[in-house]
Amino acid sequence: MPKVICPICGKEMIERYRPFCSKHCADVDLGRWFGGKYRVETEEMPDFSQLPANDDDYEVN
Repeated sequence: MPKVICPICGKEMIERYRPFCSKHCADVDLGRWFGGKYRVETEEMPDFSQLPANDDDYEVN
């Protein structure tokens, strides 16, 4: 079976954290998703009709 490496740090993968080598590298990857570094390309256009027309349309609780 070929050796699988962690996409974050390059160390050998550990099955428990697959495809990463540690929880730290898995968390780094998740942080990159949350931060917008990774994204899925699409050809869909955003639906701006669902947004309020101006700031006065926002509800304040």
